Amino acid sequence: MTDKSNEHTSQQTEIEAAVFRRLLEHLDDRKDVQNIDLMNLANFCRNCLAKWYVAAAEGRGESVDYEQARERVYGMPYSEWKEHHQLAATPEQLEKFNARKQ
Repeated sequence: MTDKSNEHTSQQTEIEAAVFRRLLEHLDDRKDVQNIDLMNLANFCRNCLAKWYVAAAEGRGESVDYEQARERVYGMPYSEWKEHHQLAATPEQLEKFNARKQ
């Protein structure tokens, strides 16, 4: 690769990292948006992001524990986030979620 190509790749990586950090910030600002809502609307949730984080690390030869990844995504231990921010799913949310699977 040329220096210019490496520079472009580095800039792209930095931009993508900034976008990821902004996404996490946005999700942190919107704790009212439940994971089931994200799953029903976009087919991914905070836990999916944590799983993708683990997979990306493993793909680069790094080991990241799932709980560590969830803490990165949630901004706190998952058990704490769940206790303070996760609501019980409504029957409507569960119905929509289960219908997606069929």
